[in-house]
Amino acid sequence: MSAAAPIRLRKAARVVGKTLSFRNATVDDAAFILSLRTDARKSRYLSAVSGELAEQQAWLERYAQADDQAYFIIEYQDTPIGTVRLYDPQGASFCWGSWILHSSRPSQAAMESALMVYAYAVDHLGFTAAHFDVRKGNERVWQFHERFGAVRTTETELDYRYRIEAPASQPRESAIDAFLMAR
Repeated sequence: MSAAAPIRLRKAARVVGKTLSFRNATVDDAAFILSLRTDARKSRYLSAVSGELAEQQAWLERYAQADDQAYFIIEYQDTPIGTVRLYDPQGASFCWGSWILHSSRPSQAAMESALMVYAYAVDHLGFTAAHFDVRKGNERVWQFHERFGAVRTTETELDYRYRIEAPASQPRESAIDAFLMAR
């Protein structure tokens, strides 16, 4: 019996949700991304960036050539409202982060964008789990993930590390419905 081929992250031109869509990030998005990443309130739990547009553009040029991650601009009514990135595939698990939503986002944007991440990764790419870390000080986000079913696996001085498994015994829609009812 041969081992299954590793699951690969693939970029998608567009991922469509109920009210949001994801589109692949391009160099043209550098100024928008930089505006989110240099916003003191939004970026305080992210890795620091220089604030230089040319550096963000160079990063996006390198990303365009990469085949190990997918970086999306989150849009609402064709207007950019955030970013999210899938990366670090490890067997059947992927990592996601760089999740930043603009303050003027619709109220459902966090929930819908998280569901879209899992729908794309599980339903379209074939992953069955996710791993990620959240800064300890980012209480709203780690509470969101824990309510979503993520299990804290370890911690460092700065971060909580999490894992979440796709439910094997029930359809994805049932798990989503159960989560929404618990809120």
